[in-house]
Amino acid sequence: MSDATPAYILTLSCPDRKGLVHAVSGFLLDKGANIDEAAQFNDQSTGLFFMRVRFSVEGQSLEELQQSLAAFAPAFEMAWKLHDARKPVPTVVFVSREGHCLNDLLFRWKSGLLPIDIRAIISNHRDFYQLAASYNVPFHHVPVTADTKAAAEARQYEIIQNEKAELVVLARYMQILSDDLSAKLSGRAINIHHSFLPSFKGARPYYQAHERGVKLIGATAHYVTADLDEGPIIEQDVARASHTDSVEDLTARGRDTESQVLARAVKWHSEHRILINGSKTVVFL
Repeated sequence: MSDATPAYILTLSCPDRKGLVHAVSGFLLDKGANIDEAAQFNDQSTGLFFMRVRFSVEGQSLEELQQSLAAFAPAFEMAWKLHDARKPVPTVVFVSREGHCLNDLLFRWKSGLLPIDIRAIISNHRDFYQLAASYNVPFHHVPVTADTKAAAEARQYEIIQNEKAELVVLARYMQILSDDLSAKLSGRAINIHHSFLPSFKGARPYYQAHERGVKLIGATAHYVTADLDEGPIIEQDVARASHTDSVEDLTARGRDTESQVLARAVKWHSEHRILINGSKTVVFL
């Protein structure tokens, strides 16, 4: 098939049983599709089967394929999603006063390294409005206090909805989302935490790490849930630390790790490589 042939990504999960790969590939064959990439995983601890398939097909629209899948899936108790592989994921980024992750995401996006479309930046401070303007991205200053949190989150969610964002990235956004907003963004909000979870949850993890004299510092990208820093982990990495390092040294060194970990998580999510498996994730690389 030519490069102009429409391409789609199918992700699915269901109870494991014999013949699932055959059934899915047979379904795609019947549609005249060519499988470009496929990966599957059987979680023996839960009895669940996970699969990601990228395929090309002519003469079938996204809507037609979705209708066919809706008829095909129930026999296998299958949860599924179908994505246009060529469509960048509409994205809104949240940030506070640490801009290294935001700056990295903006650069990668404009360089064509991330298949996303950053449509807005939301911040509880004004620090990065000029950075947003330099990339021609709308910047929304939404202050948050204990008294205004509900109204602020309502405004944030309104922006997300207006921009039709399918992904929200908390790029060092230092406010805890309410249970309500966390639920609304379930499975589509990624946070970067500046420690190797489950160690050093909550605030000031570099200070906690310094007090414990750790030899490795890390960063963790995870999906946002109502439980602080407990969401399904997508990606992690570490950097060496020394007894000579100050908190400031650890913080400076950790910024690179945070940026890289978050960028990888955003890339994998926007390429539809991540399936949530209870409190964990399946990541097809």
